[in-house]
Amino acid sequence: MAGHSKWANIKHRKAAQDAKRGKIFTKLIRELTVAARHGGGEPADNPRLRAAIDKALASNMTKDTIQRAVDRGAGTGDEVDMDEVVYEGYGPEGVAILVETMTDNRNRTVSEVRHAFNKHAGNLGTSGSVAFMFHRQGRLTLPPEISEETAMEATLEAGPEDIETLEDGRLEVVTTPEGFGAVKDALETAGIIPDESEVGLFPETYTVIDDLELGQRLVALVDHLEDLDDVQSVVTNADFSDAVVEEMNSGAGD
Repeated sequence: MAGHSKWANIKHRKAAQDAKRGKIFTKLIRELTVAARHGGGEPADNPRLRAAIDKALASNMTKDTIQRAVDRGAGTGDEVDMDEVVYEGYGPEGVAILVETMTDNRNRTVSEVRHAFNKHAGNLGTSGSVAFMFHRQGRLTLPPEISEETAMEATLEAGPEDIETLEDGRLEVVTTPEGFGAVKDALETAGIIPDESEVGLFPETYTVIDDLELGQRLVALVDHLEDLDDVQSVVTNADFSDAVVEEMNSGAGD
């Protein structure tokens, strides 16, 4: 999980920038709508929708806005159908990258994604080229004061897959996508509010990034991909070294 936590640190300031210009709200509304369309409008019966609502609330989206997006997806409506397409590719030095998109025009989307890869010394791969390196899970990062014994006791009945220790000492509860809601409910019932929680794709193995220039090139590629309107999320198997993370974060305000 080292790469997950480090990548999150680097991406934090990017998320704040996106929120200011409203782009992240557009992506969240799209995810809410599609999740409700595929799995129904009841969060209790739709783990994907539950995770999308949690993410929207964490981004300070109002409950009314969330409900409108859910209603739009769950109703018949006359919305344009959106296809979910995952593109696979390689960044600089062969870093594996998965790009999750929602689009009403596949030709436009693949052209934009391919251009981003080419511009930043990456390559758009074929289906299956890197997907096997990732798996979909729920992950809930607990506050630092929560012990493993407390976490296990709180979640035992909900049946998490694992409880891991991150580099900063905090615990992270790992679940199946379907079990995410039950585990989160169990934690909250025990008075444990996760610092972070999400359902997403996570790498099985990592590629170590210990060169600042390489790290900057990779971040530039990910930023370009995330800025595309059709892109919902970008996941890599990059594991940035502490030195690279520090140098990147120190330049965040430049």
